Amino acid sequence: MRVWALPLALVALVSCVTQSVPRRPQPSRAPVAPPRPVAVDPVVLAKRLLSMQHGWPRSRKFDCSRLKCVALTFDDGPGEHTWRLLDLLRSRDVRATFFVIGQMVAADKGGRVVRRIVEDGHELGNHSWSHPPLAELPPEALKRELRHTADLVWKLTGVRMRVMRPPYGSTDDQVEAETRREGLAQILWSLDTLDWRDRVAATVAKRAGRAEPGSIVLLHDIHRSTVDAMPAVLDTLGKKGYTFVTVSELYGRTPAPGRTYTAR
Repeated sequence: MRVWALPLALVALVSCVTQSVPRRPQPSRAPVAPPRPVAVDPVVLAKRLLSMQHGWPRSRKFDCSRLKCVALTFDDGPGEHTWRLLDLLRSRDVRATFFVIGQMVAADKGGRVVRRIVEDGHELGNHSWSHPPLAELPPEALKRELRHTADLVWKLTGVRMRVMRPPYGSTDDQVEAETRREGLAQILWSLDTLDWRDRVAATVAKRAGRAEPGSIVLLHDIHRSTVDAMPAVLDTLGKKGYTFVTVSELYGRTPAPGRTYTAR
């Protein structure tokens, strides 16, 4: 195919892409409901796909065996405070990893926030469709939880996610086997800020400031108090000489599918 024809071919390929806009998720074990279609702009998506011909996320090389690296990770979004967080991270030239819930992505009116996450060079991870404890699901429900989110993110951004975080850290042999089949590494954490429980910015910042080299820090971008805490978190860790990296950058490669990671 001639080079000039590639954008037209991509537009044609994605012109029929649709997805749903369900309600904001509540953690539950209920089965996933079939979505209602909503159009995604094929021209916009074609541009995203073209921009990703050289791979995603954009590679940055860090030797975290020598540097003091820390991976900030944000769960359960995108939410109403995520855009403000992205503004802050961009202003500090900080990259992070966002583990997104499918229902929240679908509620984001065409994927505006999730596309910006990609454009800003952050890493996207799969956090299931509706946030159930995956280890308690039957095999088909487990597969749907992962695939529905993966397919929606792909349709909106052109990105195939390579990492995931099981809600509540709920994993077992069945989850390990399914994530291996789906090409997803299981990313847990070494430092829990408990920001979902104690929604006080100063408290969250103090806990995050205890990160050690190689830490994976658990945060939630759906809480205003967490986003309010981030300037202090970045200041504290920055003064200690930390380098902020994505999960894959922390390991210097894409983590292995199925395997569970908690820290470097």
